[in-house]
Amino acid sequence: MKTLYTAEALASGEGRDGNARTNDGKLDVALASPVELGGNGEGTNPEQLFAAGYAACFHSALRLVGRKERVDLSDSAVAAKVHFGALTDSEGYGLAAELEIALPALDRGTAEQLMAKAHQICPYSNATRGNMAVDLKLVEFAA
Repeated sequence: MKTLYTAEALASGEGRDGNARTNDGKLDVALASPVELGGNGEGTNPEQLFAAGYAACFHSALRLVGRKERVDLSDSAVAAKVHFGALTDSEGYGLAAELEIALPALDRGTAEQLMAKAHQICPYSNATRGNMAVDLKLVEFAA
């Protein structure tokens, strides 16, 4: 891989109940385990940060592919759900993701083709492929 950009962040404190910040100071967040995992839920958590990053990255990939194909991406959006859970076939924990994609200006066929192409170029999709389940769902398209 030819590196084009490097992001740097430091996590400190008690891991999931600590702090995370980037070296440039643009992100500085309190971390807290969610209530569902026994935490107080008073900060963000790694899964929320991952969901935000994946949604933004995938949307950017959609827009890149859409520009190349000269399609209307008006009101497009991507929502990400990142699931955290115990692995069933080994020790430890894992993640799974759902991406809910809205392409309201495109017909279903065009939207699905665009999603598939974006999934091939998105860095998050490439990083997760073969490592965790990622479900792409087209939630809005032109009739």
